[in-house]
Formats: sequence, structure tokens, C-alpha cells
Amino acid sequence: MNEELIFIIDSTRELMQNAITHLEKEFRNIRAGKASPTMLGGVTVDYYGSQTPLSQVANINTMDAHTITVQPWEKKMLHEIEKAIMIANLGFNPMNNGEVIIINVPVLTEERRKELSKQAKMEAENAKIGIRNDRREAMQEIKKADASEDMKANAEIDIQKLTDKFSLEVDELYKVKDQEIMKV
Repeated sequence: MNEELIFIIDSTRELMQNAITHLEKEFRNIRAGKASPTMLGGVTVDYYGSQTPLSQVANINTMDAHTITVQPWEKKMLHEIEKAIMIANLGFNPMNNGEVIIINVPVLTEERRKELSKQAKMEAENAKIGIRNDRREAMQEIKKADASEDMKANAEIDIQKLTDKFSLEVDELYKVKDQEIMKV
């Protein structure tokens, strides 16, 4: 197989792997009932005029399975952090005791679990769409490549195998996340 086709296959593999990595990141943001510092991973705080990730202005810990504590490194940031958590619309009600922010993570209701499962399913589907788009673009690049028809056909088979492999990985990741969400 010529170098151009190998490059197309390798770059497509990388793009598809990026879709998996993104999906895993999105799944970490979908909470499954147990308190975790990663639940606040997407929260940004106005820190002296610039939006800064919460983890860079405070220490985030879990006290127990249902409580997250946020201890700012600068006490004057308490109000900003509290506001940022509310703006992030994560369904949390932060409590500021003057020293730390305490977040009680409510136990998930069956209805909320179903909503989260749908959200996870949607994220999985978005990942699959990305993978299929990567396949389509690779197939177009293969058709334009300066190579024999046999080489192009083999490259297309390789791209399809990659697509199948990564789509299966998305299904497996979703299955695990869905079980985690639905487990009471």
C-alpha cells in the first residue's frame, strides 16, 4: 500500500480514537449517583476577569458518597465559585459556610436515571456520527488518492474495519455507563 493511503488510514484511526476519548470525557460528566470531583470538571470561575477551571482556583474533594467540598485557595473566591456552580446548571445547590462550599449530591430518582441514560445514549450516538463522518471523509480521500484500484479497495476495507471497531467500542462504553447509571 502506498504512503498516501497509509497516511489516510492512520489519520482516520486517530480521528476515530479522538471521538472515543471525547465520549469518555462526556461520560465522566454524567453523574451516576455517587459524588465525584469530576462532576464539577466543566465549571469555570471568573478569576480576575478570565474564565478559569474551578480545579485551578480551589481544592475539590468528596467527604462521602453524597457530599462534595470545594475549598478555594483564596477566601474571597467563595462567592464567585458558588455563583459559577449555579450557572453551570448541574442540578446542585451549593452551600457556602464562609470557609468551604458544600454540595450535597442528591440520590438519583428513577426518572432522573432514565434522563441520564438518554443523555448518555445521545452522547454515544454523537460519537458514532463523528466516526461515520470520519469514514466518509477517508473514503473520499481514498478515491482521490494516486494509487491502484486494488490498493484503494484494500484501504476502503481497512477504513470500514476501523469504523466497525470504533463503533463497537462506543456501544461497549455506553453499555457500561448505562449499567452504572441504572444501578441503584
